[in-house]
Amino acid sequence: MPFIPHTDDDVAAMLQAIGAPSIEALFDEIPAALRSGERAEIPPALSEQEITRLMRLRAQTDEQPACFIGAGAYDHYIPAAVWQIATRGEYYSAYTPYQAEASQGTLQVLYEFQSMMTALTALDASNTSLYDGATALAEALLMAVRANRRCKSRRVLMPRALHPLYRSTVRTIVEPQGLELVEVDFDAASGQTPVERCAALAGDQGVAAVMINQPNFFGVLETVDALTDWAHEQGALAVAVVNPLALALLTPPGEWGAAGADIACGEAQPFGMPLSSGGPYAGFLCCKQALVRQLPGRIVGRTLDADGKPGFTLTLQAREQHIRRSKATSNICTNQGLMVTAATIHLALLGAEGLEQVARACHANTLGLVERLCALPGVEPAFTGAIFHEQALRLPRAPREVLDRLAAEADVLGGFALGADYPELDDALLVCATEQRSEEEMRRYASALAEILEAG
Repeated sequence: MPFIPHTDDDVAAMLQAIGAPSIEALFDEIPAALRSGERAEIPPALSEQEITRLMRLRAQTDEQPACFIGAGAYDHYIPAAVWQIATRGEYYSAYTPYQAEASQGTLQVLYEFQSMMTALTALDASNTSLYDGATALAEALLMAVRANRRCKSRRVLMPRALHPLYRSTVRTIVEPQGLELVEVDFDAASGQTPVERCAALAGDQGVAAVMINQPNFFGVLETVDALTDWAHEQGALAVAVVNPLALALLTPPGEWGAAGADIACGEAQPFGMPLSSGGPYAGFLCCKQALVRQLPGRIVGRTLDADGKPGFTLTLQAREQHIRRSKATSNICTNQGLMVTAATIHLALLGAEGLEQVARACHANTLGLVERLCALPGVEPAFTGAIFHEQALRLPRAPREVLDRLAAEADVLGGFALGADYPELDDALLVCATEQRSEEEMRRYASALAEILEAG
């Protein structure tokens, strides 16, 4: 809060109105043993002018390293207009009003978000967002198993090349609800998840759903057409996990294979959401029309009122607040409000052409960075598969040590060490160069890495 308007007289008047003798008395239910008491290390109060000067000095000490980390959270340029608009009083809210139709502006933003996500994914319906990409995937799998009534199995194939944190989140949410997750390993040479490995794990029980990455955690592009068609041949639903920015260039999930993926989900962070110590983010979830009744969350529709004027209304509210808890499809699904407002404004400002330009710039920068780094002795791609946006590289020295030195000596965040999550890749690093990275930053990275490797 940049401005605290309450004077001592204001505080006294409010206390008198509620019948409390002091601010301290408002917290008398907290046992004395749990209170911290006086904090001697807190300095005396400063004036507004003094505290502003102090905070500016503190901010100047923050470093601004060149970030070459991707791994699911990306440093994209956000036009100034995005948050200038999103933080206006009309939008600055973290949740959809429960008297939703009274807030037509909020509903219109959500409707536009849904429309843009269905256009990107080439699917029929979208909800108005979820907490993040990982929980969106968990909801997608629960939805797929509910909807696939022809299959009695609750087995789901999950690629090991899926984001490690997604895998962990999905297990936490869906296994207690009776889903069996079967991991499918990736090919050590290409980095892709082969159809043959899926087939070997299908088993006699059948498979209810198959997860398909595009791109996968290593940035490698999967053979999505073959995987989608194989899933459908087994009577399983195909659940796409996608980077939405990649869809500006790649075939959308609704057009994979002969019939398209049934469900698509992912993380909307590339659209207007800055990197901010782990969030907040917003997941998206889209599906075919036949599955819409199993879609968790809310759907906003556009209609006409009694006077023939256009208006917006909630047309699907399959949450525990709206129907009997036992009938709800989810009770953790929503993130409507600020993040989706930012994403919607971001997409509207860029448009289809601008989004494609950003995706091409990211891909070109990553290829340029990889070419520079692989020119160094001992540095080579970990996989042969085609990539988008990021790539795994093998190093002749321990990646963790290299990353520490890059940060300390060159002010470069050099990537994501893969060894902790993939022991067979303990010599590999995942690097990413978005459109934010300049030629000078990429030269600095390559030069610093060369010095570190030469130093032995």
